[in-house]
Amino acid sequence: MIGSRIWIVSVIVLGIATSFGLFVIGAVEERQMEKLGRGLVAINQGDGKVFVSWRLLGTDPDAIAFNLYRATDGSRPVKLNDQPITTTTSFLDAKADLTRSNSYFIRPVLNRREQLASAQFKLPANAPPRQYLSIPLQTPQGYTPNDASVGDLNGDGEYEIVLHQTGRGRDNSQAGLTDPPVLEAYKLDGTLIWRINLGKNIREGAHYTQFMIYDLDGDGKAEVVCKTADGTVDGKGKVIGDANADYRNPEGSFITTRDRSGAERRQNTTGYILGGPEFLTIFDGQTGAALATTNYLPPRHPVKLNPTPEELSNTWGDGWGNRVDRFLACIAYLDGKRPSLIMCRGYYTRSVLAAWNWREGKLTHLWTFDSDDGTPGNSQYRGQGNHNLSVADVDGDGKDEIVYGAAVIDDNGKGLYSTGLGHGDALHVSDLDPEEPGLEVFNIQERFDDAGANFRDARTGKVIWKKPSVRAGADGEGPGRGLALDIDPRHIGFECWVRGAAITGLFNAKGEKISETTPRSCNFGVWWDGDLLRELLDRNTISKWNWLDNSETVLLTAENCTANNGTKATPALSADILGDWREEVIWRTTDNKELRIYTTTIPTKHRFYTLMHDPQYRLSIAWQNVAYNQPPHTGFYLGEGMAKPPLKRWR
Repeated sequence: MIGSRIWIVSVIVLGIATSFGLFVIGAVEERQMEKLGRGLVAINQGDGKVFVSWRLLGTDPDAIAFNLYRATDGSRPVKLNDQPITTTTSFLDAKADLTRSNSYFIRPVLNRREQLASAQFKLPANAPPRQYLSIPLQTPQGYTPNDASVGDLNGDGEYEIVLHQTGRGRDNSQAGLTDPPVLEAYKLDGTLIWRINLGKNIREGAHYTQFMIYDLDGDGKAEVVCKTADGTVDGKGKVIGDANADYRNPEGSFITTRDRSGAERRQNTTGYILGGPEFLTIFDGQTGAALATTNYLPPRHPVKLNPTPEELSNTWGDGWGNRVDRFLACIAYLDGKRPSLIMCRGYYTRSVLAAWNWREGKLTHLWTFDSDDGTPGNSQYRGQGNHNLSVADVDGDGKDEIVYGAAVIDDNGKGLYSTGLGHGDALHVSDLDPEEPGLEVFNIQERFDDAGANFRDARTGKVIWKKPSVRAGADGEGPGRGLALDIDPRHIGFECWVRGAAITGLFNAKGEKISETTPRSCNFGVWWDGDLLRELLDRNTISKWNWLDNSETVLLTAENCTANNGTKATPALSADILGDWREEVIWRTTDNKELRIYTTTIPTKHRFYTLMHDPQYRLSIAWQNVAYNQPPHTGFYLGEGMAKPPLKRWR
């Protein structure tokens, strides 16, 4: 441990497997990760029972055990377990007096010696039996809580929430004025830490504001990063740029364009922001204060601050703002050791990714990848991006690559490969088939072609199997959704299914159809019920897929809660942010006054370190809010028949 930093070792294996595990004779790379506390949480289940859960850390030795204590009304703590807890990181307390306040403490045990209490959770007297923690909000008038992310903003080892509050919004394809996007930071007790108003010159919608929450400089406290403009107001009330500037196209703005046939079309451009300066800003996570601001890369036009519609069209493919304002973002360990920021623009045509470092108070540009800059080979990466992305070490060199839809950009800012399959809406990257070497990608192709659903080797781009998309009735775009989860224990690896384009049935990791029937949803997944299979997360419900009769059992309905993003129906966030290795789900309430963090109370026999200490999973939480949200995945196979999670060595 160095200061408040924790480092994880990514092992490059050059050895052989033995009966005692893996004998490593290769090189290692140290990877900075978060220093987390125990994430202790206690939930009143009713009937006098309290379910208590806590984190196992990537720093913990295999032999670690735990003792759990309860103090009632401030009395001397009483140990609840007879023997140190070694097989799980949860406990069911069936003897608590819930008419009184109870505080729970967890104490690690090493070499039969008990360590100091490392976490506390207070359950107030007469706490209602409910499966969630409530976070009261101060939602601005006319706004709705939307996507959220988490980070340790103050360095105490536990997460705070950064929430995107949305007013009137518009998709890129829609004309109209929008309200300024707002970012808020909350403690888990509902304390509002700060509010950032991005201002009138940032349009509101799923494709404009991708906000990254991550400890970029290794000081133990997460920063907040997003695109800004003239009029953005930081968390301390300071205005970035010109407070009076207004670059929005006024009501009644139109341009004349031509379609593919050459026919003229009058296009409404009211509300689009197609001129003026564009910035990238690093904000302090504790205060919301702007720490550094620079020009956003790439700009709308290589030369002009206020390009004409024709100049925009020549650069991005249309002159009215649909393609130029498609933004993505992520965090990646490009050097294998410390995190870097990646800000992106475009994917239908031109695709540009810019990498940055925030180190020791300085924002430094590392590289830019541009599909249209004339670099030999770069043009094949044009038009390959999704409405989302993923980050993973696909080539096993300890450094992260950016999975940009149907293509991959290497850690050095050069293209690794492009499949040429084109744009899609859904993307899943993990060890989807543990019988194949390395990681795999399940992607969909949003057009009618031979790879409507495609499953490829993440390192090389080689397509392992694919399914054609076929026009069906009024379906005009091709498949709109695809999902990959391990939901059937009879088949090793992840099952895959698609919505739309007449791709029917449930496929195993080999591409074999194992059922004509699929789950009703094709949205998110969540580890919830305690086994190694993943559950279905859709709208405000969690359901179990019953593989024997192709039915579903609802495990949880979040009453008075609702999903975000229209038909996408995604939660504010799904992530392992509390308790044991299983995931929590954050939904907003229907009255927009509250976030609720739902956590499982189902016992499990499995004990894994927190998923947030798996590098790929942690980075997937950072990018989950980007555009069309996708569920997080681990960098190893977590499912039925899995091996023990990869050994993590820390210092």
